[in-house]
Amino acid sequence: MPTRSDSSEQGTGEFDSKNFLKQLTERPGVYRMYDAGGHVLYVGKARNLKKRVSSYFRKSGLAPKTEALVAKIDSIEVTITGSETEALLLEQNLIKSLRPPYNILLRDDKSYPYIYLSSHEDYPSLTFRRGRTKKGGGTWFGPFPSSGAVKESLNVLQKVFGIRSCSESYFRNRTRPCLQYQINRCTAPCVGFITPEEYQQDIRHATMFLEGKNPAIIHDLMNAMEAASKNLEFEKAAAYRDQINHLRHVQEQQSVEGGDGDADVVAIAQDAGIVCIVVIIVRGGRVLGTKDYFPKFSLEQSEAELLAAFLGQYYFGGSARREIPKDILVPVKVDEQELLSQALSEAAGRETRVRGNVRGERRRWLDLAMTNARQTLLTHLASKETVYRRLLALRDLLDLPETPARMECFDISHSQGENTVASCVVFDENGPLKSDYRLYNIEGVKAGDDYAAMRQVLTRRYRRMVNGEGKKPDLVFIDGGKGQLNIAREVFDELGISDIPLIGVAKGVTRRAGMEQLIDAMTDRVFRVPADSPALHLIQHIRDESHRFAITGHRARRDKKRRQSTLEGIEGVGPKRRRELIRYFGGIQGIRKASVDEMTKVQGISKALAETIYAALHND
Repeated sequence: MPTRSDSSEQGTGEFDSKNFLKQLTERPGVYRMYDAGGHVLYVGKARNLKKRVSSYFRKSGLAPKTEALVAKIDSIEVTITGSETEALLLEQNLIKSLRPPYNILLRDDKSYPYIYLSSHEDYPSLTFRRGRTKKGGGTWFGPFPSSGAVKESLNVLQKVFGIRSCSESYFRNRTRPCLQYQINRCTAPCVGFITPEEYQQDIRHATMFLEGKNPAIIHDLMNAMEAASKNLEFEKAAAYRDQINHLRHVQEQQSVEGGDGDADVVAIAQDAGIVCIVVIIVRGGRVLGTKDYFPKFSLEQSEAELLAAFLGQYYFGGSARREIPKDILVPVKVDEQELLSQALSEAAGRETRVRGNVRGERRRWLDLAMTNARQTLLTHLASKETVYRRLLALRDLLDLPETPARMECFDISHSQGENTVASCVVFDENGPLKSDYRLYNIEGVKAGDDYAAMRQVLTRRYRRMVNGEGKKPDLVFIDGGKGQLNIAREVFDELGISDIPLIGVAKGVTRRAGMEQLIDAMTDRVFRVPADSPALHLIQHIRDESHRFAITGHRARRDKKRRQSTLEGIEGVGPKRRRELIRYFGGIQGIRKASVDEMTKVQGISKALAETIYAALHND
């Protein structure tokens, strides 16, 4: 059992870390950091409490957000545990109950929905249930990622096998078939229209379906159809035929089908200060669906640290313990992976592995999860609610008279000064306005002279505006430091533009995301914005989009100038394989749309080479 340590300093103003650390134990446990008001700031676990807590009070090397946390500490309390596993479980329970602002926090605490097969002896039902219990016996299938996934599966089971979904009291009191029987969604066992033996056969097939054994069901139904035909029971044979056709259609609709085993596939994507984590649920080799999370976090953390914190809360921090599968697949090696696997194994009562280095079907699941995470994050960043909240924050940050309706950002891209391209991306109240994006080929400037390139693109863009040919922005961002910003200010002065705010976005000394410096061209003020500011997230999004668009345009110009096929330069793809690929898919656009599996159907293209080609064509 955990024991409370007497090692704490309460209400002393500035925290006396030196004396506190002297008496701190080296045993495993959990520490809680409090501010002067007694509010918990952060909860952490440690294999060695003294070493871990001491790391916060180093004289140098701390991230800015960690420094901000340490500056607020007024007291620390520790709880000693018997093992690292106990410390991990206690940490997650405390995070759940205390909700510290500097820990990663999950907003969604609902347990996953299940399909429940009742324990009725002759005619069991299949129903939707939220959370799994041990009451009433019966069999549980799931978890499913959403109630929609459960309803979809129940709909298939009713349509194909006619399994009842009514309550036990409703079933016992029926004297005639209900509407479900009239629309061919139930075989009316309540009034004896089907024998217990026949119904149990349907239950067996429904169970196989929920376990992902569609091929075995189809094989059984084909044998039954043939037997019915031999016995001249043509109506029954036709019913089996319809079931087979429907199951084949369902099988075709599966996004991923095949393989075996149970797994939770966890992927992460980060951009513009937002983290998206996607969990794909796989049971019996069948992908049941996905669930996405946008956890709140404050400290600077790597993807490995974020995933470790997420997994701890996901499996141990909720009010209802989630089902733990045999495999948890992750894209990177998470912090303390072995400890996490051990804790999960103890909780599940069998071996559970947190794995990142996987192949075959599991690699496909992980790739699917990564694709979902990136797309979900992009959708979230482009949502009207997110953009509107960020626009309001930006207006307040820059003290603008109105919320900007049109923002433009410029960036320069080249390869050692060659094929220089400038980008202009546009954002409005709905996010990226891609129809107004523009690329400018820069000519007549010295190779590598970014200042001259910036002068040329700004002059070309805003001379047209002054002449009444272009739309006027409310705010302009320049990706670069004071040098690029001074060029922009000179161009505006030359063109007589004085009513458009100019902001430079410099990477700062550390050149890390969240540490950007903003420079106001009007006042020369250089300032930083908190890394969790919605205004900074919007600026980062605009800046990153201008950078991406500039690089894409530069690569296209470079390839065109070299008269080089997009496939050229990909290792392992020579003239013969290029010819086969283009002949099979009809051109480069067809190859871009093809999946890795489709590419392997081309003569001479192995799975490994197909993955290389796919990555090369989608690296933008």
